[in-house]
Amino acid sequence: MEKRQLGKTDMSVGVLGFGGSEIHDEHAEYQDIEHLLNSALDDGLNVIDTAECYGLSEEFIGRAVSHRRDEYYLFTKCGHAAGFDLSDWSPQLLEKSIERSLQRLRTEYVDLVQLHSCSEEILRQGDVILALQRMREAGKVRYIGFSGDKGAARYAVECGVFDTLQTSINIVDQSALELTLPLAREREIGIIAKRPIANAVWRYGKTAPTWRFHYTYWEQLNRLAYPFLQSDPDQAVSIALRFTLSIPGIHTAILGTARPGRWQQNKQLLEAGPLPKGQFDEIHIRWEEVAQSM
Repeated sequence: MEKRQLGKTDMSVGVLGFGGSEIHDEHAEYQDIEHLLNSALDDGLNVIDTAECYGLSEEFIGRAVSHRRDEYYLFTKCGHAAGFDLSDWSPQLLEKSIERSLQRLRTEYVDLVQLHSCSEEILRQGDVILALQRMREAGKVRYIGFSGDKGAARYAVECGVFDTLQTSINIVDQSALELTLPLAREREIGIIAKRPIANAVWRYGKTAPTWRFHYTYWEQLNRLAYPFLQSDPDQAVSIALRFTLSIPGIHTAILGTARPGRWQQNKQLLEAGPLPKGQFDEIHIRWEEVAQSM
């Protein structure tokens, strides 16, 4: 798999990372998760991204692959109380949350910890940034990042303290192409694409999804009406994923799944290479036309 240097960090990351949001369920079969993660590592995966609020995700990852810790970069996120009797975003919460993540993940450190979608107002206060910096100084965290969108993401790039930015970039949401990516490239910040295939919301067809993140994308996608989404489902995923990874400045795209073998299938969809410029431009121009009225 192609690897790209993640900004100014020392991490050479595969362009397709594993997202732990889909392996959160207490009813999940641990044997499936163990097979999923270990087979993906065998096949070249070297980025695993999760969060303290993804249910049992951190615990499953720690149980399944902590014995192979030197084979992958481990990213997590923090900020939400999720089991602590503390307020979201308090420095005490962040430090306790990171310590708990290390225990769950069965590791002494994470390669990257990210503030999980806090507001620009909270970022500007500075306490959350200082908390992450203290954990980095203590050797619990190697790099610090921000995960979020819009104005908060822009400020995270501008303030100059973060090593990485994880932000939404896909065929439905291309606002980062102007808002954050040019400055991030200039400052050599590592860019992690989240929701790189727009949650594949085209699979809902004409039935509106109930989850709000999926509904928003589904509604926008209906207005965009990309012709390629009428093709074979795997072809649609391939085009959407290759679109995201063809954007200059993107270093890795995080895709979640709970299905053994699916990571390898997604990897195979990238074998077609970068999206041809003409096709890329068609998708981007269509988005620009429709985005004005979104």
